[in-house]
Amino acid sequence: MISVVGEALIDVLATDGAPPVVRPGGSPLNVAVGLGRQGVPVALLTRFGADPDGDVLAAHLRDSGVDLVGDPRDDLPTSTATARLDPSGTAEYTFRLDWRIPDEPLPETTTCLHTGSLAACLAPGADRVLDLLREWHGRAVISYDPNIRPSLMGDPAAARQRVDECAALADVVKASADDIAWLHPELPVDQVAAGWLTLGPSLVVVTRGAKGATGYLADGTVPQAAVPVEVVDTVGAGDAFTSGLLTGLHARDLLTREALGSLTPFQLAPALADAAASAAATCARPGADPPHPSR
Repeated sequence: MISVVGEALIDVLATDGAPPVVRPGGSPLNVAVGLGRQGVPVALLTRFGADPDGDVLAAHLRDSGVDLVGDPRDDLPTSTATARLDPSGTAEYTFRLDWRIPDEPLPETTTCLHTGSLAACLAPGADRVLDLLREWHGRAVISYDPNIRPSLMGDPAAARQRVDECAALADVVKASADDIAWLHPELPVDQVAAGWLTLGPSLVVVTRGAKGATGYLADGTVPQAAVPVEVVDTVGAGDAFTSGLLTGLHARDLLTREALGSLTPFQLAPALADAAASAAATCARPGADPPHPSR
């Protein structure tokens, strides 16, 4: 069982001259959905409101094969993120959200815990996320994606400290080059990735959009080209990459701390290819819509 911890919200996709389109979203929710659609057992610990938007999220998760940990509904409104698309399909976000977590334990069958994005940085829920990472460190594979949202990160120095705390507890860290540029504008991407490896992770993956991705291991790097696709928009592409990576590792029995600790470039390459294909499929259709095996 992969347990995902983090925000679930409604994405409002806005383009000039067109009415807004409303879709389920939130980085951790998107990762959980991507895993569930690939048949990976997955549970999501999150919160959303007892309102019509919450009904949409609950149905979306159920239809994608994602179990919920406890009861996520509370008396606050379901959070929203408005994504305004530029002519290239790239999204810029504004948020109306509340992040807290139901006081529920993760399933004892958890073998991998994934988290990141707003869940790991936004009070009051972020401290609970960090406590969960500490609780499960050494017991399960920890996967972390900082997925930086500059408008909500506050002081960059404090954000860097929190990201490093989470990375030090993780076995797998996936980040975009844009994330790293915001966190460490003065450092090359390769140097930041190598620095994270020294904190404890066995694998760091950096995505670069149309320029592909690179996997960093203690004994080498693995380049992965982007899969050519006609881009509709990039909403959820990074999350689809993450779910594709975790699915690829899981399918090859590599999503264990022991296997990751001895992971070779040869073993990593096909999982990165799966991740790139998943991201491309999501870019080819509107919104965060990770692929099913059949389509």
